[in-house]
Amino acid sequence: MRRSEVLAEESIVCLQKALNHLREIWELIGIPEDQRLQRTEVVKKHIKELLDMMIAEEESLKERLIKSISFCQKELNTLCNELHIEPFQEEGKTTILQLEKDLRTQVEFMRKQKWERKQELKLLREQDQELCEILCMPPYNTDSASVPSLEELNQFRQHVATLRETKASRHQEFVSIKKQIILCMEELDHTPNTSFERDVVCEDEDAFCLSLENIATLQKLLRQLETQKSQNEAMCEGLRAKIRELWDRLQIPEEEREAVAMVMTGSKAKVRKALQLEVDRLEELKMQNMKKVIEAIRVELAEYWDRCFYSQEQRQDFAPYYIEDFTEDLLQIHDAEVVKLKDYYETHKELFEGVQKWEESWKLFLEFERKASDPSRFTNRGGNLLKEEKQRAKLQKTLPKLEEELKAQIEMWEQEHSKAFVVNGQKFMEYVTEQWEMHRLEKERAKQERQLKNKKQTETEMLYGSAPRTPSKRRGLTPNTPGKVRKPVATSTCSGKKTPRAGRHGAEKENLELNGSILSGGYPDSTPLQRNFSINSVASTYSEFARELSKASKSDAASRVLNSTNIQS
Repeated sequence: MRRSEVLAEESIVCLQKALNHLREIWELIGIPEDQRLQRTEVVKKHIKELLDMMIAEEESLKERLIKSISFCQKELNTLCNELHIEPFQEEGKTTILQLEKDLRTQVEFMRKQKWERKQELKLLREQDQELCEILCMPPYNTDSASVPSLEELNQFRQHVATLRETKASRHQEFVSIKKQIILCMEELDHTPNTSFERDVVCEDEDAFCLSLENIATLQKLLRQLETQKSQNEAMCEGLRAKIRELWDRLQIPEEEREAVAMVMTGSKAKVRKALQLEVDRLEELKMQNMKKVIEAIRVELAEYWDRCFYSQEQRQDFAPYYIEDFTEDLLQIHDAEVVKLKDYYETHKELFEGVQKWEESWKLFLEFERKASDPSRFTNRGGNLLKEEKQRAKLQKTLPKLEEELKAQIEMWEQEHSKAFVVNGQKFMEYVTEQWEMHRLEKERAKQERQLKNKKQTETEMLYGSAPRTPSKRRGLTPNTPGKVRKPVATSTCSGKKTPRAGRHGAEKENLELNGSILSGGYPDSTPLQRNFSINSVASTYSEFARELSKASKSDAASRVLNSTNIQS
């Protein structure tokens, strides 16, 4: 049983006790029955009125609760629609009072959500308005009357964040471009003369409208200023080149050049004016020193002829080079020719440098070839022989490769220009082939000369015997052995005739000279030679030397046969 039911029963008991107590009092007083009835009616009336009043109040409370429930339900539905959320559903069966309380609580929560969303929307709209004014963009499209959904608010937040990033990026770009514009204007001595230029240079950075159009105009202004600056720099550099050229041609002393050194850098307007004044002054001097200037130009012209590998016929084609009547017209002709050659060289600089590289490599190769055929190279110390042989072998590999690369470049050049690329008056590959052929013929000629010389020497030795040769001294060929000294072999002659021992010793001595001293430079009288020393192990890569050695050995063998025949006779 509920406590309320218990209390109701207790109330009934109390009421019964009170009525009994009243009756007792009435009995003691002696109130008649009709008055008792009246008094009981009054008690009943009071109790009934009190209960009716209480019931009415409770009924009124019930109605208010029902009305509140109805209102809350309607408001909840409206708020759910505005907030774009699912309608509120009461969980399970509940009393009117609890339902009203739950609905009222939910309404308050929904109202708070609505207010928060409206406040955030207002703040985002303010931020969006501010950013759009700076960026010169239309504001974000939102319905100010409706409550935004969470998704709409999130999209709005992302939009505002994107605008902030765009503003930061454009502001950074603006500041960077502004600095470059100011530097260019200072370099050009340029004063802002338009409202836009003044807004960029003079106004506050935060007040500048960062629209795409303004940024594009800003970039265009920078490009224009940079173009002017580049033109100024090119003009100043051209004036400086002209000044240096005239200095060299007029042979201006160093002291006079140093006086103009401060304007030899930079490209400001005052620098350009100073350079132009110097050029004008030098041009006037040039006209006063015509012969000297033309001779200087001819020296420069000859340098470019060399760089472009002009043949003698090509050089002679420029007839003004040989005219001795120094006039202004002649100077202009020479200037034009130098300009033409400069352009020609610069246009094909890579090709000419490749040819020059081949020329240098070819000269180095010929030098190594010359050294390789020189027997005295074995007297070099410090490993030079090995280094030279390595360089020679490397050149033998790189020269053909370089020729192939140049061949491909020249073929492409000839296709583009529809004419032959000539070096010293002939096609480059023909020139290369000719150089190799000349080298081969030179080696063949040297070989024939050596053969002829050896043949004559052999015939002389067969007729008259081999002449004693004094070997050159070379220390360090073989290690000295302490305590061992080779005894010299004595030779004796009588009436100009050699004894058999002497003849044999002479032959041995010749062999010793051939195997050691002639090629290595050793002195047998001071440093003993090792007989097992091999020349072929040192000069194994030199085929020419091996052939010479073989011929020399045959020559000595023939000499020994001749000596033996003379002794027997």
